Formats: sequence, structure tokens, C-alpha cells
Amino acid sequence: MWHALLAGVLVSAVCALVGTFVVLRGMSFVGDALAHGVLPGVATATLAGLSPILGAFVGAGVMMGGVALVSKRTRLSNDTAIGLMFVLMLSIGVMVISKSDDFRGDLTQVLFGEILAVSTARIFWLAITVLVVGAVVYVARRPFLLSCMDADLVRTSGFSPSKTQIVLHALIGVTVVASFNAVGTLLVFGMLVAPAATGALLARRLQTMMLIAFITGCVSTYAGLTISYHADLAAGATVIVVAVAIFLVVMTIQEVIRLSRPREIEVGHHLHTHDHDHNHAVPGRGL
Repeated sequence: MWHALLAGVLVSAVCALVGTFVVLRGMSFVGDALAHGVLPGVATATLAGLSPILGAFVGAGVMMGGVALVSKRTRLSNDTAIGLMFVLMLSIGVMVISKSDDFRGDLTQVLFGEILAVSTARIFWLAITVLVVGAVVYVARRPFLLSCMDADLVRTSGFSPSKTQIVLHALIGVTVVASFNAVGTLLVFGMLVAPAATGALLARRLQTMMLIAFITGCVSTYAGLTISYHADLAAGATVIVVAVAIFLVVMTIQEVIRLSRPREIEVGHHLHTHDHDHNHAVPGRGL
């Protein structure tokens, strides 16, 4: 449980760093596609007796390389290219898995993770990933932030929009690959988006968004592990459910506050108008 908690904290950190830009730029589909795109690489590597991490990196590279190729060589939009590669890689993964009768247990681990069985070595590599991703985000924070507003701002500021996008896609791939061992390829997408979305609701500054996303991820990890332990539920899935639940609670509270404000303004405006009409109704009152 301590290993699971520490792994969850590290996953929360790396997902907060990258997920904030994913949410601000509306790149959630890219994160989802990458989370599924590593499946054939992981499946092939596992069947071949190789490291699943190596297979995940190859799968992510093929996924993003295919997206770039389709986008450049055709007139199709980037979303269409991502969708094509998404279904292709997922289908290839299912085909590879169907060739083995003994892969069902490994498939469950790949898809949904095994956070309660995270080893010390995986925690070490997660920590290295946090440091590397944090360094890249710090160095490239300005073009990343400008790209969230307008690609022309990136160009006029002396940066390359295409290189900025490539680096950001690479960070998403590294985050997915580093985190799937802990929470699985399907659930890493939740950690990448849900805490960052909560941060985007509560803050306007980039650093504050990342901090809130990190805190939300840590709280979700602790609460999810505790609930899963006492209720005998899947640990990784429970963590994601808590993270999304926190987002829904924050969104609901903000919506209630937003709906209550116009009524107060309307009531105040009505009283002001009534008093103004009353003053004009009494002769000599304005003098």
C-alpha cells in the first residue's frame, strides 16, 4: 500500500505537469489515443518475452509517427489522423492478443494496471520521469503556454509551432508509458485529464493549475486506495473514479455559485429601478 501510494503521488506529479497543457490545448483525444496506441507494442513485447516498457515506447512512437505522416501527406485534419491511427493501433493490439490463449491475465494488467504490485524499480523510474518531464516543461513553458492561446503567438515569439507540438506529444507519450505500469493504459488517461481539469476550473495561472492538479491527484490516490481496501474494489479504477468525482463536485459548486449571482444582480437592479421611479413620481423630490 505504501508503494502504491508513492507510485500514485509520482503519477499525479507527472500527469499534472503534462495534463495541464493537454486540457488547456484541448488535446484530450491525443492522450486517449496514445493510451490505446501503446497496446499493440506492449502486447507484442510481452509475447516476445521483451520489456513491456520497450514495447510501449515503440507503440507510442509508431502512433505519433503515423499521425504526423497522415496529417502532412493528406488534407485530412489532425483529429481525423489521430482517429485513424487510434482505431488501427487498438485493432492491431486486439489481433496480437487473440493469438495467445495465456495473455488474458497480462492484458488485465496492461489495461487496468497493478498499482498494488508496483516494485521499487518502477517507483525509481517514475521518479526519474518526473524529474525529466519537469525539466522539459520548465524549459519549454513559454512556447507551451503560448500554444494554448494561439499558434501564431508561438511563431511571432520566435518559436516553432511544429516543434512545440512534437515536444508536447513526446511528453504525453512518455507520461503514458511511464504511468501505465501503475494505473494501466486505459486509466492513465483519467489521471492525465481529471486532476488537470479540476485545476483549470479553480485557477487562472499555469503554476496554480499544476499545483491544484497535483494535489487533486494525490488526494484521489489516497482516497481511492483507502476505499478500494475497505470495499474490496479495483484500486486503480477507484482512484480514477475519485478523481473524476472531485472534478464533478467542484464543477457543481461553481455552477451553483454562478446561477446564484445573476439573481442577486437582478434583484439589486430591480430595487434600484423601483427607487428611481419612486423619486420621479414625487413632485419636487429631485429638487
